[in-house]
Amino acid sequence: MKKFIFFYATLLLSLSAFSQTEERKWNIGFHGGLTQYYGDMGNSFYQTDQASYAFAGLSVSRFLTNHMDATLFFSRGELGYIDHSAKSTTDSPNSFLIRHNTGNIALRFYLTKSQAIIRPYLLVGAGLIWYESIYSLQDEHFVFSLPTVGAGLNIRMGPIVSLQLQESLLLTTADHIDGVIAGGDNDMELFHSAGITFNIGKQKDTDHDGVTDKKDKCENTPAGISVDLTGCPLDKDKDGIADYQDACPDVPGLAGLKGCPDTDMDGITDKEDRCPTVFGPAEFKGCPDSDKDGVADIDDKCPGTKSGYKVDVKGCTLDNDKDGIVNEEDVCPDKAGILAFKGCPDTDGDGVADNDDRCPTVVGPIVNKGCPEIPKVDIQKITLIAGKIYFETASAKLKLISNSSLDDLAEILTRNEAVSLTIEGHTDSDGEDAYNIELSQKRTESVRDYLIQKGISETRLTAIGYGETKPIADNATAAGKAKNRRVELKTNF
Repeated sequence: MKKFIFFYATLLLSLSAFSQTEERKWNIGFHGGLTQYYGDMGNSFYQTDQASYAFAGLSVSRFLTNHMDATLFFSRGELGYIDHSAKSTTDSPNSFLIRHNTGNIALRFYLTKSQAIIRPYLLVGAGLIWYESIYSLQDEHFVFSLPTVGAGLNIRMGPIVSLQLQESLLLTTADHIDGVIAGGDNDMELFHSAGITFNIGKQKDTDHDGVTDKKDKCENTPAGISVDLTGCPLDKDKDGIADYQDACPDVPGLAGLKGCPDTDMDGITDKEDRCPTVFGPAEFKGCPDSDKDGVADIDDKCPGTKSGYKVDVKGCTLDNDKDGIVNEEDVCPDKAGILAFKGCPDTDGDGVADNDDRCPTVVGPIVNKGCPEIPKVDIQKITLIAGKIYFETASAKLKLISNSSLDDLAEILTRNEAVSLTIEGHTDSDGEDAYNIELSQKRTESVRDYLIQKGISETRLTAIGYGETKPIADNATAAGKAKNRRVELKTNF
């Protein structure tokens, strides 16, 4: 019994999941009729010599489309067969009587639209049959009806009540309900039914605003919105914007501003406009900025600022270092300086501003970028050092004998901070041109990297490999080739 109740409950829940678009979504019906048997004992379909076996039924239907609905049909009744050739019931092995309960879910396909008075239809579905342990059966049975098919007529007698006539055939999944298993064909049951059905449900109100669709002049009103008798949202200030969309529901306003007024027509509502009677941009909350410095006139303490100059929150031009020269005209805006150097200081007083002075704390000529001139003796040393830089054969690796010379070079460059150095590498003509270019470049980079490790800034060092392109001697002789394999060091400022 529990299985039976659970099965029907499941079917009912499944049916309730169908969607509906008609005003009255559901239909419930009460039915009655006769059942007939077809099986191993014989065929009583449409025969009149058999006893009448009645049933009562209940249906629940759900509208799906204009030509289809889903229905759940329950019935309870009896089914049997009488062998009239027997002389008595004791001599009638081919007779039986059982009580059965059915539950079927099916789709009905209508040949006419839902507005028609007479609607013929076809039915297809499946269900469960419960045979009780009474009369001919000693044990209860559960079998399926696969499929359930049928046809019928729905005769509309009004907007609510209809008459329904239906013939439905249940092909069971069992061949033993009649007590006989033979022939290999499953038992079948035929239901002749007539019933009265009732459409139930409220009239259609798609937007659920309490006004039916027939009276609703404003369809699709959002949920929870108060409406008038015609189903339209309330508009207290009569500005054409419904109260639920009106940010100023008590004052007439503009649709583009959610129903709020804008006296100066600058696109900012009066309640948000700092200058509601003067036209101004949104970035200044409706106030003008005459000098275009990013500070509204109402807040600007220094009106008339030059175009493009940055200002503080009061609208006054910025002067970070407080040297009297505004940032836009100050080359050194974060260090106090003098007008002659465009706002930059000259710490050592050598006439070269600190931002251009390579040696800002030591006096030096302008031609040396504010640094003292490099002594001639240092220039001579650099020339000599260039001839004492040696590499492993066919390699960019420096020989150890070169280290002391390069240490002296680093010391000279450290003392002369304004000096930059170009390291040029050259080879003889032996080997491919591309190979020589690459080798000479790597050798100059080895010299540069050594000096960087000694603390010389990379920005002061330039490494260029020329390969065999700039010979100073004849490559046809060994002596000439030796001269061409060289490193040259050139100083500049």
